[in-house]
Amino acid sequence: VQWHKHDRYQRIVGKVMVASPDCRRSPCPKTLDAGHALVTVGLAWWYAKYAKEQSTEDAGRYEVAEHEARAKRAGLWADGHPVPPWEWRKGER
Repeated sequence: VQWHKHDRYQRIVGKVMVASPDCRRSPCPKTLDAGHALVTVGLAWWYAKYAKEQSTEDAGRYEVAEHEARAKRAGLWADGHPVPPWEWRKGER
């Protein structure tokens, strides 16, 4: 995990980096951002509220990835009215 801080609950805030599945050497460098990959295929939301905590480059990549996943109706975007997790949690209280 490439991290830079703890949140108010003392959880690490950062990027989970993984090795490419097609790497043929050992050890393989961890060059793929797992969170970005999840957003790209529509399996996670990009929480724009916290974009300022990302690098400008990462925020831009995540934003584009979510827009493209929405346009393709990939993953959670196949649902006509997906509920953001932060909204869903409010309803559970």
